[in-house]
Amino acid sequence: MKNNLFLGLAIVSMLFSCTTDDTADIVINDNSDNSVTNNTTTGGGTPTGQTIKLAGTYNENLTLDPINTYILNGSLIMASGTTLTIPAGMTIKAEASGANVYIAISQGAKIIANGTASEPIVLTSSASNPQAGDWGGLILLGKAPINSVLAGSTSTSEIASLPYGGSNPADDSGSIQYLRVEYSGGAADGQSENNGLSFYGVGNGTLVKYVESFEGKDDGFEFFGGTVEVSYLYSINNQDDSIDWTEGFSGKITNAYVKQGADHDKGIEADGYNSDYGNNVDPKFWASPTLTNITIIGNGSSTGGEAVRLRVGTKGSLNNIYIKGFAKGTEVVGDAGDNPTGAWVLDGSLHFNNVTFDDVITKAQNATTEVWGETELITGDGNATMTDFATWGAGWSRVE
Repeated sequence: MKNNLFLGLAIVSMLFSCTTDDTADIVINDNSDNSVTNNTTTGGGTPTGQTIKLAGTYNENLTLDPINTYILNGSLIMASGTTLTIPAGMTIKAEASGANVYIAISQGAKIIANGTASEPIVLTSSASNPQAGDWGGLILLGKAPINSVLAGSTSTSEIASLPYGGSNPADDSGSIQYLRVEYSGGAADGQSENNGLSFYGVGNGTLVKYVESFEGKDDGFEFFGGTVEVSYLYSINNQDDSIDWTEGFSGKITNAYVKQGADHDKGIEADGYNSDYGNNVDPKFWASPTLTNITIIGNGSSTGGEAVRLRVGTKGSLNNIYIKGFAKGTEVVGDAGDNPTGAWVLDGSLHFNNVTFDDVITKAQNATTEVWGETELITGDGNATMTDFATWGAGWSRVE
């Protein structure tokens, strides 16, 4: 039985091919490695599985077996045309080595990670005392439009230098449900940082529901263009921004609950385009997402903090927004040139509808060159209700 198993595993390992990217040398560990423990059986004959290390660029589908234990010890990149399947209830532990340990789903590849409320999928650190930034995070790259390059062209991701962007708003990168990402955000340098989940040009054919980013070093969720529509997001104690968008993101975020830690940055920070590269499409377009049912909890107005900063020409429709415990509720930043954020307030392209400010000193600050007041940015002041996180977050999320 063991001999047959070794032979099968050897054949399987030969079917995988491995390349390297610009981030690190990558090796796929097969089961001849001394660090892999082979299948054994208990006294009753029940197999107990293997401990398998994962890294490399996969050019074949990879389906994880719930009987095994998987350790992520490098960059796991799914090449175009492949699918990574992670079963419900599985925990994948990443070695605490920082930025070069991550999972990337390339353009044309898919991830199928469908947990359940009672059996969530968990991506976490292998450290005995895990900390924010122990490993990278989960990266999805699609073919939906971005505005940092010419229409239909591709840009490359901060981590791994993988292509993203294109002309297919309905692009499909797979399905993610009931997933937790913990202790992510390892930084390669001061400019290149992982997030809990990074969405690069991801299309609205992708399903993303019930996802948590917990104790990350950088952003909880960041959207680099694309059209993906996500719902039931939970961001807790992520040290930079909980939700961040740029490069023309025009998707939807529905039902999100944000809890900021002490000395962390914004609940939401949003740009219309990436100012490092410019708004390069013709005709130009800016980020313009729709947000509905968003709750952002800070540490009290006396501790300072800013819940929402909208800048660099972003548009957006923000509906039923509940903000609690910040010195500043919202700030709009822009100019009369390439960053017309204030102009979007005046024409209604950037607007809050139904907002409640609880323990907030300044509701709205105008840091643009246009003249407008709170009532032009916000209607329905006091009418928002908190998102029902106690119901939809029950069972699968980690609350601390």
